[in-house]
Amino acid sequence: MAVFGADGWFGSIFFRSASYKAKLTGGDDPGQRHDEQARSLTPDAAMQLGTVWSCVRLLSETIGTLPLGVYRKDAQGKRTADSAHGLYGLIHDSPNADMTAAEFWEAAVANLCLWGNFYAEKVTGAGGLQSLNFLYPDLMVVKRDRYGARVYVYSDPKGRREYREDEIFHVRGFGAGGDVGLSPISYARKTLGLAIDTDMAATSAFRTGTRPSGWLIVPKGSTKEQKRELRETFLDPVTGARSTSRAGILEQGMDWKNFEGMPAEDLQLLQGRAFNVEELCRWFRVPPFMVGHTEKTTSWGTGLEQQMIGFLTFSLRPYLTRIEQAIKKQLIDVKERASVYVEFNLEGLLRADSAGRAAIMSVQAQNGLKTRNELRAKENDPPLPGGDVLTVQSNLLPLDQLGQNAGTGDQQARTALLGWLGLDQLIEQAVKARIGHNGGPPLEQDQ
Repeated sequence: MAVFGADGWFGSIFFRSASYKAKLTGGDDPGQRHDEQARSLTPDAAMQLGTVWSCVRLLSETIGTLPLGVYRKDAQGKRTADSAHGLYGLIHDSPNADMTAAEFWEAAVANLCLWGNFYAEKVTGAGGLQSLNFLYPDLMVVKRDRYGARVYVYSDPKGRREYREDEIFHVRGFGAGGDVGLSPISYARKTLGLAIDTDMAATSAFRTGTRPSGWLIVPKGSTKEQKRELRETFLDPVTGARSTSRAGILEQGMDWKNFEGMPAEDLQLLQGRAFNVEELCRWFRVPPFMVGHTEKTTSWGTGLEQQMIGFLTFSLRPYLTRIEQAIKKQLIDVKERASVYVEFNLEGLLRADSAGRAAIMSVQAQNGLKTRNELRAKENDPPLPGGDVLTVQSNLLPLDQLGQNAGTGDQQARTALLGWLGLDQLIEQAVKARIGHNGGPPLEQDQ
């Protein structure tokens, strides 16, 4: 998707200038690391971790590609798709002139994962809502005026603008009931700092772990100039200017004393990096196997279908519900809320294998739950004549009604089919022969 390209909206957020640092929300951390590292824990730095990138991309792309439709419910509770509703084109096709619906909802979920909030400007006209323009979450400040109403203050290079609550489409992430959602990146900064430190330690170990550290012992009385030449000749080519390995010079008879660093096995770098993957997945509530971490067996189910149900229930459902309810509250007129609502279509995620789909469709068709054409539409097959009729099996009858429909059209159809296949005469001959073998004369003989 273009959303995650360096030239897309992600690039415009994270790489707008060399000095750009995204603002984070959240409380003070008494155990916060030194200022330089604290300033580096921005969404930009977090997205450079493979686990964070994979989790955010998995959630945002999955939800962004789900169809979002508008539905209308009548007095009897019957639901029908309402593609003629004015909101349908915005949320299903293109919310604004710059983004498709998939890119827009990907941006919404990515903002919720990183900042905990998503904002869009509602542009209205004579015909109602015209577009939803994306707003950068780090440039928005939410506050209350003296009357208690929310005020959205947006500051960008064009200037400072204030919006009323009814002019902004705001989806809040997980929070404690405040005006804004909590920023996962802000609250996960300790875990992120540990993951970054582990990566840096692994990089250093792999870069310099095979180079020796120690002391070069030289004859007593060597001048500073001689020591400098020894360092330039013998030590620097071995250790390197950027290496963590170091070597010193001691005066005595020239000798080399090697000091071995702690092996990578003792540092448990691989185990630490694996733990960081699991720890970061906890923050985003994503099963580790879905981001490529398969060291341990998953407890999310034994089959792909069960794992997808668990992913939908525990990972995607909170985001889907927040977006659906925010649309109903902020984009649908209050007069229509009792009968009009929006919903993501999840059938693509819950799609079983071919054998499972065949079994489900067979049950639905034979029990009058779906028509043949409705089932064919799910498989992207064209409709067939006569396929819009609900059908049920007619051979399931109560015991006290057995034999009462012998003269019905079903029995006549059965007789006609047996005659066409030439089986009626064979059955009649077998019956006659069976009666003759029971001790009585054959039926062909006159009594």
